[in-house]
This record gives sequence, C-alpha cells and structure tokens, in this order.
Amino acid sequence: EVQLVESGGGLVEPGGSLRLSCAASGFTFEVYQMYWVRQAPGKALEWVSRISLDGMSTFYADSVKGRFTISRDNANNTLYLQLNSLKTEDSAMYYCAKHRLPYNIGSDYAFASRRLGTQVTVSS
Repeated sequence: EVQLVESGGGLVEPGGSLRLSCAASGFTFEVYQMYWVRQAPGKALEWVSRISLDGMSTFYADSVKGRFTISRDNANNTLYLQLNSLKTEDSAMYYCAKHRLPYNIGSDYAFASRRLGTQVTVSS
C-alpha cells in the first residue's frame, strides 16, 4: 500500500519559514516524480512544486517561485519542501503526491489512498 506521511507544518508569522517532510513507503520512491500540492479552505487543490526522479529538475508554481524549494532524499524515501518568506495566502493543507506511473514526467499526480497532509498557517 502506498503511504505518504507529511509532517512539519505549523503556525508561523508572515515572513517566517517551515520545512515540510513527506515519508514515502509502499512503492519504489526513486523512480517516481514527486509533487507538493496544497488546498486552502474552500478552494481547489493547487499544485505547488514537482521534482524529477534524480532531484536535478525542479518546477514551481508562480505563486511560490523564489520562496519555496523542493528536494528529495532517495536513500531515505523522503520528499521535502522548504518554505521561506511565508505569506498569509500560503496558509493551506499541504500534501505530497507521486506521479501515477514510474519513470514518467508531467502533471499527472496521484495521492495515497489516505490523504493526510500537514497544516501550514501563516498569521500574525
């Protein structure tokens, strides 16, 4: 069973930083493109970032470019998202996801059957 367990969220003031982690299990992590996706209350899912299999290529939504950094540790099956210069509009539940197919790129991501997430709240 695919499991993606996010952690690291919390309450932070505007301008602050957080580091999110996603522990992956139940699949061969290193052969899947990985993603971070967020959802604010009452809003649609928003793709935030994705990273290639080897971690060498990263992509970001315009809303977070220059402030967030995605990375991965294939040896430990863990995905990360460093959030800097946080804004109130970054408040959301953050989820990690994997591509539906191994060795594939693009935006066709899928969540684990149990979507847990980690809450990020940016407020003064």
